[in-house]
Amino acid sequence: MKIISHFIKKENQTILSVFMLTSLSVLLLVLRIKLTDSNYYLFLIWNLFLAGIPYIISSYLTINNKLSPTTIVLFSCIWLLFLPNAPYIITDLFHLKYTSQHLLWLDTLIILLFAITGLILFFKSVWTMEIIFKTYIQKRMVTFSLPFLFLLVGFGVYLGRFLRFNSWEIINKPWTIIETIVFIILSPSINKNAWLFTIVFGLFLYVCYYAIKTNSLTNKKAS
Repeated sequence: MKIISHFIKKENQTILSVFMLTSLSVLLLVLRIKLTDSNYYLFLIWNLFLAGIPYIISSYLTINNKLSPTTIVLFSCIWLLFLPNAPYIITDLFHLKYTSQHLLWLDTLIILLFAITGLILFFKSVWTMEIIFKTYIQKRMVTFSLPFLFLLVGFGVYLGRFLRFNSWEIINKPWTIIETIVFIILSPSINKNAWLFTIVFGLFLYVCYYAIKTNSLTNKKAS
């Protein structure tokens, strides 16, 4: 209970923001269900749940400073495995091509709200893990590694959106995933779309993260 209360106290602003955005997202989703008699976009709730797992892991690590390095490495690997699930929600905008023209505005708002909520969890989680890593690893190395982290996330989103792999399939389909990754890496000319998406999406996430972090640090110094 102490861990939970400390977590809520430390993360109250983030929790409040996520709660408000999630409530509005679900409210609009319920409205859509009433208007269309369709549960089509219910998968967004599951996607948002998966997006919250890395945030929970990073928050747990930051309020438990007595964990062993081995435990931190284990949790960090799980964190990285689930991390692409948060920005993945952005690509749910692809589903708008199936939307009726008169409800396009509503479906766009619903997906954007879920995506923004996922991105808040994503950026907050990455920022927390960056701070944690800098206590164990040289700060320059962590800073230098960040662009590669976002490229990995972009690649993870590609695997999920276009090749339909799920995070947990690393357990029951490890060799299939490994073979696919090796094929994409070793055959860039055949997998141009994979490389293009990974680089552009990773760059998009990195620039947004840098802009948000810089702005937040500037505001803290000003206050």
